[in-house]
This record gives sequence, C-alpha cells and structure tokens, in this order.
Amino acid sequence: MFVIFISKCFGFLYRMQFMRIAGEEVVGLYMTAYPTFIFFISLIQLGIPIAVSKLIAQYDATRKNEQTAAVMASAIKLSIISIIVFTPIVLLSTPFIAKTLLHNENLILTLYISVFTIPLVIVSSLIKAYLQGLAKIAPTAWAQLLEQVVRIGLIMAVLPYFVSTSPAKTAAAAMGITAIGEIFSLLFLSYFYFRAKRKHAITKKSNSSFTKPIMQIALPSAGSKLFGTFTWFLEPIVFLKALTVAGLTAGAATTLYGVISGVHIPLLLFPAFIPSALSIILVPAVSSALARNDLPLLTKRVSHSLRLSSLVGCIAATVFFIHGDELVTVLFHLEENRGYMKVLAPIFYFYYIQSPLHAILQAMDEAQAAMMNSIYGGLGKLFLLFFLASQPEIQEFGAIIAIGFGVLITSFLHIASIKQQPKIRVGFRFFILPYSVFIVTAAVLPTYTHQYPLTIQIMITLVVTVVLLLLTKQIRIQDILYIRTIFSRS
Repeated sequence: MFVIFISKCFGFLYRMQFMRIAGEEVVGLYMTAYPTFIFFISLIQLGIPIAVSKLIAQYDATRKNEQTAAVMASAIKLSIISIIVFTPIVLLSTPFIAKTLLHNENLILTLYISVFTIPLVIVSSLIKAYLQGLAKIAPTAWAQLLEQVVRIGLIMAVLPYFVSTSPAKTAAAAMGITAIGEIFSLLFLSYFYFRAKRKHAITKKSNSSFTKPIMQIALPSAGSKLFGTFTWFLEPIVFLKALTVAGLTAGAATTLYGVISGVHIPLLLFPAFIPSALSIILVPAVSSALARNDLPLLTKRVSHSLRLSSLVGCIAATVFFIHGDELVTVLFHLEENRGYMKVLAPIFYFYYIQSPLHAILQAMDEAQAAMMNSIYGGLGKLFLLFFLASQPEIQEFGAIIAIGFGVLITSFLHIASIKQQPKIRVGFRFFILPYSVFIVTAAVLPTYTHQYPLTIQIMITLVVTVVLLLLTKQIRIQDILYIRTIFSRS
C-alpha cells in the first residue's frame, strides 16, 4: 500500500511538472493521443496477461513448474503473432485517426511513437502477469514507482529542450519519455522474472501447448476491457467534434481536453487510492462471508467499506469544491481559473464509492452486472458529451457535466444491482449524511475563510469537515483499525 501511495504521489508530481514545463497546448496534444494509445494496447494485448496470471497461479499452487514455463512460452508466441498482425494496421490507421477523427495532424508523430511503445508495454504486462500469478506483487509496484521516477527526471532534464521547437515535437518527446520509462520498468521486471524462473526451474520440458486455454480465458476478458478502452478512445473524438460544432477551433478544443483530462480529473482521482485499496481486500472478505453464509458479517463488511469510501468522498469533494480551482492554478500553473472543479467535485464524490461497489458485485459473482453498468455509464457519457458540449451557450461545461454524468450512472446502477441482492441489506443511507456534510460545509465555510492564505483555508476546511463527520458519528474509532488493516494487507 505504501509503495502504491508513493507511486501515486510521483505520478501526480509528473503531471505537475509536465504541465508547468510544456504548457496547456502540448499537454492537450499528449492527453488527446493517450486514449488512442491505451486502446491500441488493449487491441494488441488480446487479454493475454489476465489469462497468464490465472493459469500461472493455478499451476504454481500444484507445483507444476513445467506447466508454468509452457504457459509463458505460449503467451509469448501469441503476443508476437498479435504484434506482427495488428501493428501494421494500427500504423496505417494513425494518419486517419489524427486528421479525420481528432481533427489535428499535430498528433501524428505522437501517435507513431506510441505505437512503437506498445511492444514494450505488452512484454512488461506478460512479466507482471507471471509475477502476480506467483503472488509476487512487490516487484510490479516497485517497477511502476521506478517508471514514474525516470519519467519525472526526463521531463525536467530533457523536455525543456523541445519546448522551443513546436507543440507537436514536444508532445512526441513526452510520449518518447513514456517509452523510456517503460524500458526501465521492463529491465527491472526482467531481473525478477529471470530470478523467479531460476527458483522454479523445470526438470523436464512440457510439450503441451496452452494456446487454447489462454485464449479461452483471454478473449472474454479482452472483450470487456476492449469496450472500456474503446469508449475512452471515443471520448476525445466526441469531445473535439462537439466543441467544433459549438464554434471552437480544433486546436482550442484539444487544449481544453488536455486541461480537463490531464489536470482536473487526475487531481480529483488522487484520493481514490484509499477506496481502491478497500476494493482489493473487499473481494476475499465478502467471498469468505458468503461462503460461510454469515449474513450479519457480510452486511457489516459491505456497510463498513462503503461508509469509509463515502467519508473519503465527503472530505475530497469538500476540499476540491471550495479550493480545487485555486489548487489547479497554483500547482499546475494554468493560464486561467476556469471554475471546472466546482462542477466536477460534487459529482466525483460518487466516484470514490464506485470501486468498492464494483468489488462487492465481483465477489457476489455479479461481474457481468458490474460490466454492463460500466457500459451503460460509458455510453450515457458519450451521448450526453456530444449533446451538451455542442451547445454554444455552455460548450466545455456541458462536456464536464457529461463526464460527471457517466460517473453517476455507473455508481447508481452498481447500488441498484447490490440492492437486488437479498443477502445484503444496504441502500442509499451510507452516503446521505456525508453528502449532507459536504453540502453544508461547501455552502457556509467559504464566507468565513476567504481572507486567509490557501494553505490555511484548506486546513480549516479539513478540520471543520472532520469535526462535522465526528459529530454526526460517521467517523468512529474502529475505522482507524480498519484502515490499518488495509495498509497491512494491500
């Protein structure tokens, strides 16, 4: 958990330095290209790492080392075939995506560099899956941390030399830095991979081919992941198209997308590492309570986790609503205070409860319901994104409302799915009081604290919010013990 938190901090520092050094236009180009990069990865990966992790764990539990080696051999062959087949298609489609779909030919070079980064990502993913299958989680967390450190160092040392050239070259250089960070992560993971292989040395080589078992697991997983990344791939396309319809130029729309997706959303998501850690321990906790048919314990664990996530949402939403716009201006050196956080913060409160809700559904064998809820949320967001952002009167504020609406749809559908489970007695009560605390604090407090420096204002907001949560008995002594459990297990 500590390494994950530090990695989150370094990732946030990277985004800060990137925006400060490169500026809004370059970040806009990079962030507009990034969803396409992730979609390409999902397309070429075919869900193979998920299958590798599951099969390795299965055979390692029965000490069948020759089978684990055969699984990796088959996975590597399948990945090489996928890279050879799909990479030319992706390369040929890049100019069309940049010019026609994203309306900006400055993205072509960045997208080309991202395509050549994909094989590195795929090899790293296979090694991570192998290590996770052997229950070696620490190397993957440290690899991510190393990657962030390398990227920060290169952003500060190398990127300034490209800023004086052109936005297109600077954005391409930033993608190149992402590739170099991936190389360092791959080298680090390779060391642990070969060390693990030596410890799991095989006495005889297996002649079995695991192509079919891998694909049987990989393709269903790839389908849901591919759809998720495809909706993200469509997000900047719909965003840019809608804003150009509303009267903005493609360049201005690209910059706005970069500011929203590269600054505001990451700041809002920063506290989400706590609910994410909760979701990691929720799956086995809920599964074990279900297996024992211990319904009181099941309800207690679910309620406790949702209430804690709601507390994180309350504190984060309050701070970001009152101080978020000033924070992004100070931290990221934005050219102007656009007021986006006051629209996003009240909605993103519900994002903090989303990952525990998703974990609960998975633990109750309702993974399909969770996936469909996410699909409905993604489709609803895209539909509203075009409808609202294309209105000349609201433009990018319509896009922000649509992004938040997608969060609301998914979260409330998750809650509705859980309410249908007769074994769990949980409704909407767990977030009513915390959300009320957020509304009261956000409405009243700024009147009395606006004359103080920003740091003092944030401290006062935190203290007042926590005191109100204590007075309403939302924060309890056992919560501290529960959080300690999270840190020790995740």
